[in-house]
Amino acid sequence: MSASVVVEADGGSRGNPGPAGYGAVVFDAATHAVLAERAESIGTETNNVAEYRGLIAGLQAARELGAMHVVVRMDSKLVVEQMSGRWQVKHPAMRPLHREAGELRRAFDAVTFEWIPRALNSHADRLANEAMDRAAGVEPRPARPTTGSWTPPTGPATRLLIVRHGSTAHSAERRLSGRNDLPLNDVGLGQAAALAGRDFGAVDAIVSSPLRRARETAEAIAGPRGLDVQFVDDLAEVDFGAFEGLTMTEAKAAHPDAAAAWLASVDVAPPGGESFAALARRVRRARDAIVAEHAGRTIVLVSHVTPIKTLVRLALDAPPSALFRTHLDTASVSRIDYTGDAASLRLFNDTSHLPS
Repeated sequence: MSASVVVEADGGSRGNPGPAGYGAVVFDAATHAVLAERAESIGTETNNVAEYRGLIAGLQAARELGAMHVVVRMDSKLVVEQMSGRWQVKHPAMRPLHREAGELRRAFDAVTFEWIPRALNSHADRLANEAMDRAAGVEPRPARPTTGSWTPPTGPATRLLIVRHGSTAHSAERRLSGRNDLPLNDVGLGQAAALAGRDFGAVDAIVSSPLRRARETAEAIAGPRGLDVQFVDDLAEVDFGAFEGLTMTEAKAAHPDAAAAWLASVDVAPPGGESFAALARRVRRARDAIVAEHAGRTIVLVSHVTPIKTLVRLALDAPPSALFRTHLDTASVSRIDYTGDAASLRLFNDTSHLPS
C-alpha cells in the first residue's frame, strides 16, 4: 500500500433536492491503480450535500487503507474552495459536513484539494450516478467497460503533440539532466529548426517547461506559427538532486545506497531531489489543466524525458516500471488524443523530421 493516494469524489441529486447519491474512488498516487471504491444512495438531498458525502466517504476509505498523503480531486468548485479555506461555509446544511471532513483530514499528514473538470472525474461520477439511480428506484445504467474498446473513440479530441527538447551537452553525454539551465548545443539548435519546419497540422497553442532547453525548443516551433509559448512549471524535468549532471555509473559509484533505493521505488527521491511519484502527481495536474483549458484543440507540449514518459504511461494505464522500458530521443514527437475520459496513444518517439 502506497502512503500517497488520490481520492476522486462526486455526488448529485435528480432534482436538487431529489433522489441523491455519491461516489468515491481511491487511487494509488504512483500507479493510479484503484485501491477502493465507495458509493451509496442517500435518499432525498441536494447536490452539495451529496458531494460532501462523497468527499467524506473517500477520506474514510483512504484512512482505512493507511494512507498518509492525500490529493483530493473533485469537480465541485464549492467543496474544493470551502475545504481549501478560500470560501466560507454559509449554508447550515453544509456546516456539519464541512466539520466532519475537516476532522477526517487531521488523520493524515497532508491533504490537498484540486478542482478538475467533470470529464476527468468520470470514475467517481459513474459511481455517483449509479447510486442516484438506486435512490430513484431505477435500474442502474450499464457502465462503460474500463478496459477500453477496439473501436476508436468518437467525438472531438484534445490532441497533445508532445515534443522532447533538442540536444544539450548533458544529453549528448547521457548525463542525468534535471533542473539545470543548459542551452541547446549545436545539434540541438539544428533539431529545433527541424521541429520548426515539421508539419504539425493546425496548432492552437504551445505549452512548455520553463527550463531553457525546452524553452528554446518551444520558441523555435512557435516562431513561424505566430504563437506565444505558455510556460508550465509542472512540466519541468524531475529534480535529480545530488545525481544532477552525473552519468548513472557515476551516480551509483558516488551514492551506491541512495541510487539503489531510488531505482527500486518510485516513492524514493535522490538526496535533495524529487521522487518519480511526486513528479507523476504534478504531471497529472498539468495534463488535467491543459486538457481542460484547451478542450477539443491541438496543443504542442514541449518537455523532458521523465514528464513525457509519465504522460505516456498514464495514457496507457501502465505501471511506473514503464518509465524504464521506454526510450525517447531528443527532439522526438509523440501524440496522445484525449476524447472524453479516454486517452489514446497515436504516435511515440517519432524523429522522421530529423536528418538521417
